[in-house]
Amino acid sequence: MKVAVSSDMDEPVARLLVEELLRRGHEVRTYGALEPGADPRWAVCSEEAAQDVAAGTADQAVVCCWTGTGASIAANKVPGVRAALCADAYTADGACRWNDANVLALSLRLTSPPVLKEILDAWFAATPSQDAGDLGNMAHVGRLDAGRGTV
Repeated sequence: MKVAVSSDMDEPVARLLVEELLRRGHEVRTYGALEPGADPRWAVCSEEAAQDVAAGTADQAVVCCWTGTGASIAANKVPGVRAALCADAYTADGACRWNDANVLALSLRLTSPPVLKEILDAWFAATPSQDAGDLGNMAHVGRLDAGRGTV
């Protein structure tokens, strides 16, 4: 799987994230502070990683900043991206299962190495729900993304 990874800081957990994805056999493209000479601002590097997902040049992305909030907000501004800020494996599983999330947002401050591995296990193991209600919600999100919400 092709995974775009961005981080606004070159923190140990960000480096571990890249190492762990490579160890799991994923092809990784890095942005921000993980790429020498690249723009490390969270808004910029998160957008770049999310654009890879929207364009189909990456299957998934993981965007990181100190809290994970800014990275998730920036990624979610890219049409077709459904970024979820996950601090634990249960949330990561639910984000993929019920929300068909395609971008994982992580906090560099709160994510420990063991929790990172648990989150990645859950994220990559989950499959989107086929429940009619969940599919209806995702269809509605798609309409919102296209500027055709019902409200």
